[in-house]
Amino acid sequence: MYVPPAFREDDLAALHGTMQEVRLANLVTATAEGLIATPLPLFLAADEGPYGTLYGHLARGNPQWKLPPAGEAMALFMGPDAYVSPSWYSSKKEHHKVVPTWNYIAVHAYGAAEFFEDADRLLEVVTRLTNRHEQARAEPWAVTDAPEAFIRAQLKGIVGLRLPIARLEGKRKMSQNRSLEDRVGVAAALAASEQASDRTVAALIPV
Repeated sequence: MYVPPAFREDDLAALHGTMQEVRLANLVTATAEGLIATPLPLFLAADEGPYGTLYGHLARGNPQWKLPPAGEAMALFMGPDAYVSPSWYSSKKEHHKVVPTWNYIAVHAYGAAEFFEDADRLLEVVTRLTNRHEQARAEPWAVTDAPEAFIRAQLKGIVGLRLPIARLEGKRKMSQNRSLEDRVGVAAALAASEQASDRTVAALIPV
């Protein structure tokens, strides 16, 4: 990922925060048959290894786990993003030397992907993923709400993923390279947007 110095994010807590907020990541591997990408909900075990370890699962019928990856796998996490119109820049009125851009947060996690089929490990991964996404609900569903035999049968249709993170790349592009006046204009325009994602980005722009 190309990361100019102004947008580089190296703080591990901030990188982990983005990864934990993203609900759906993408697992990418290079194989002898070409690149393969699978959208996956993942959870981060932040205290497992120097950069943490990612866990998830794939459908057993997905060929990605069967094809040995050539080198590292990569998990992509896309945070909040928004289109930025040059019309919002104060500097547009001065010289018109402005162009559109995009503000966004992205984290790329690299490591050797490990796939496993052990039922007990799979049950732990499924349980942790379920709890993560159900916990905010008024009446959260739990894996134990379903019959044990049914869950065990379902586990036979998936394969677990463990990805110990060897390195992380982070990019936080929130108009830091613009003047304060330009940033104020972008933040105000996005804050007035009808799209919730735009308003989220507005709050992240340093003004």
